[in-house]
Amino acid sequence: MDEQAFIGLFRDHLQDVSKYLSRRTDSRHVEDLASEIFEIAWRKRADCPAGFELAWLYRISGFVLANHRRKAENRMIHLPIMDGDKTSPSAEDLALDGSDVAQAYQSLSSADRQILSLLVFEGLSVSEIAVVLGISQNTASQKLKRARARLASKLDQIVSENQ
Repeated sequence: MDEQAFIGLFRDHLQDVSKYLSRRTDSRHVEDLASEIFEIAWRKRADCPAGFELAWLYRISGFVLANHRRKAENRMIHLPIMDGDKTSPSAEDLALDGSDVAQAYQSLSSADRQILSLLVFEGLSVSEIAVVLGISQNTASQKLKRARARLASKLDQIVSENQ
């Protein structure tokens, strides 16, 4: 990918990456994290799979967020007087707030929540989810099918308990 193509990638996807970050971390960190993501993307631009640019950026974003959270946890160990809440409410929490679906969603494993979030909130296809997670398309499809089934089962269980 040449410089002009990368500039286009940046312009096309900065807003999407920023939204992805804002749903997963405190808004005051979004700009710095987005900058770090695109810096890494520039260095690794030769690895960008054609047609899956946004999914590739989300994959990088996941690693950057994980590192950011680890650093924040280490700082919190040394500064216990600071507020322990390091993230703003997720898009999932806001969209599902107070519903049976929210309760079912929260009872899922983090892996199930991640794959469902990529599908529903980020609007990614199974192929793009596979790129984000670094797995085959077939595996992504299977994981998504199982996560949906577990969500439906949990929801059925909650609905029957509430009746």
